Amino acid sequence: MVKFAIVGIGTMGSNHARNFNEGKVINGQLVAVCDINPARLKWVEENLNPEIKKYRDYDEMLEAGGFEAVMIATPHYLHPPMAIKALNKGYHTLIEKPAGVYTKQVREMNEVAEKHPELVFGLMLNQRTNPLYQKAREIVQSGELGEIKRTNWIITDWYRPQAYYDQGGWRATWSGEGGGVLINQSPHQLDLWQWICGMPKTMRAFCYFGRNRKISVENDVTAFCEYPNGATGVFVTSTHDYPGSNRFEISGENGQIVIENSKLILRKSKMNEKKFNETNKEAWHTPGFEVFEYKEANDWGIQHVEIFNNFIRTIQTGAPLLAPGVEGIKSLKIANAMLLSTWLNETIDIENLDEELFYQELQKRILEEKQSSH
Repeated sequence: MVKFAIVGIGTMGSNHARNFNEGKVINGQLVAVCDINPARLKWVEENLNPEIKKYRDYDEMLEAGGFEAVMIATPHYLHPPMAIKALNKGYHTLIEKPAGVYTKQVREMNEVAEKHPELVFGLMLNQRTNPLYQKAREIVQSGELGEIKRTNWIITDWYRPQAYYDQGGWRATWSGEGGGVLINQSPHQLDLWQWICGMPKTMRAFCYFGRNRKISVENDVTAFCEYPNGATGVFVTSTHDYPGSNRFEISGENGQIVIENSKLILRKSKMNEKKFNETNKEAWHTPGFEVFEYKEANDWGIQHVEIFNNFIRTIQTGAPLLAPGVEGIKSLKIANAMLLSTWLNETIDIENLDEELFYQELQKRILEEKQSSH
């Protein structure tokens, strides 16, 4: 049995705590929680096992111990510093997405994690447990789709009304969350995009800030990227489209994958397009294709539990980690590049992203936000 502490008993933290309480986390036990808000600790007292230890001070909880693993579900900026403390104290560490707000702080966290190979460091990338995305990754990585030519993801079904943004002081602010749709809603898709297709090389993005909403952060994004092999990609996301859509397409030399409406459709060419084009002599001929369909039988609600169960198996048996914490920097790099591209009005080289410049630009937005709120 792996004993856990959860820090941050907000929306996600209380959800995870409930999963422990209901016995959904296999071989895991919640023994301590920490939150600066006494009302959240009262909620724990009233709704969970009364024996769970309650703390208002994170350092005090880490010192007291009595657990082997820490789950961090605090506001975004706190993820790296809190993870660094937990790792340095010898605790296995699992953090909520995103890994952080800017790559500079996440790189520091990753460096600490790499100094502790004996500890398991994971990230709550729960959509990696979805069998459709796992299948897409398997098809792409095995070479079955051939060389990738194009990727398109339209993910605009993250609808959020103004009332959502009005519920908490830190929501949709540069100082509180560190961004909008790219840091809060779409990190899952940004992660899956690179997990399945690999990292893009360059990024040109157009982010719109506070479109149809009274917020200062981005809530509407259209981005164009190029991959090292010359393939191109488009990523579109927003929180004000309704009902919106979620459609992911990957085109390769041997066919196309489309994931939409809880289904993966693989349309596989009967012949490699490149080879067909070289040998075909008929003006209107095509290679022809076969259709394969995969349906999702996975309930979204159990995804978070699956990440916990996988994390625990890694601690106990050394099983491969589905979502290693150090990989969180990849999707964050893409998100940072999208914002920086918009702020500077230029194409960004993702591999050589200027972390210091991004940090300075972010500080400018935080300052502007503070000045306009006075």
